[in-house]
Amino acid sequence: MGVTLHPGFRLGRFEVESLIGSGATSDVYRARDIHADRAVAIKVLCGSVTSDPARLARFINEARTTALITHPNIVAVYDAGMDAGRPFVVCELLEGETLRARMSRGRLAAPIALHHALEIVHGLIAAHHLGIVHRDLKPENVFVTSGGHLKILDFGLATSGPEAIGLLNANPKSTQPGGILGTVGYMSPEQVRGGSADERSDIFSVGVMLHEMIAGVLPFREATPIETLYAIMKRDRRPLPSDADVTPDIEHVINHCLEKQPSARFQSARDLAFVLEFTLRAPLAIRRPAPARGMLQSVLLRHF
Repeated sequence: MGVTLHPGFRLGRFEVESLIGSGATSDVYRARDIHADRAVAIKVLCGSVTSDPARLARFINEARTTALITHPNIVAVYDAGMDAGRPFVVCELLEGETLRARMSRGRLAAPIALHHALEIVHGLIAAHHLGIVHRDLKPENVFVTSGGHLKILDFGLATSGPEAIGLLNANPKSTQPGGILGTVGYMSPEQVRGGSADERSDIFSVGVMLHEMIAGVLPFREATPIETLYAIMKRDRRPLPSDADVTPDIEHVINHCLEKQPSARFQSARDLAFVLEFTLRAPLAIRRPAPARGMLQSVLLRHF
């Protein structure tokens, strides 16, 4: 654990006002940017882990990667630095709660879940445009603001494609496969196998969250982490509850996100966004057969 910074403590031009929360590796404070005269959030890496090269690299990667993306559905990073041996990153101050906290109070109605998924996907479009793959999408890393909008958080495990590498002047080795990174239950099959992850891996995670928002449980959840990872690779997802107000279209969207093979999923966040928008416009009371894969492709072709 780190040493709590007291109100009035300065990190560069930022003055600490209060502690928002503490985690295993960092503390988050409400602070004021003295120069810009605005409230901000400062994430400070705990002193006990600053000597860990892997955790320090993740912390720096999160700040540098997130700072590249400007989009309403991704938390804004204003600054980053080091003060008295304390690495810190300065972000927009968000009021609200994580999607996990919201889900802890019960299942979400299908239209709300679809709208939340669509906002997440809009943020992913901006990230993927820069070749950035999040790789750790889960309800803890999505924030629901007091105004009802979603923000993607924590790009600490993100990989960067050629576009972002050029902007970051980063080492492309960070994009190579070879280790299992992510969160059990939300990883794609290719992540479970330790393979490379592209934007279709994030699409798989969106499908997991959409299922969980509607059902209240993960689509692949077994007694142990190992069994859960096996289920992700080999088993069908759990069915949605019979009392969930979903159409065959919604079932189709989730199934298409959760295909085991990346080549069988939606091939881009933009494609998924279009289908989510189409599904949201369809009245839930209308029960019609889910579109066949060929029909879906023709709809996408007409759109683009």
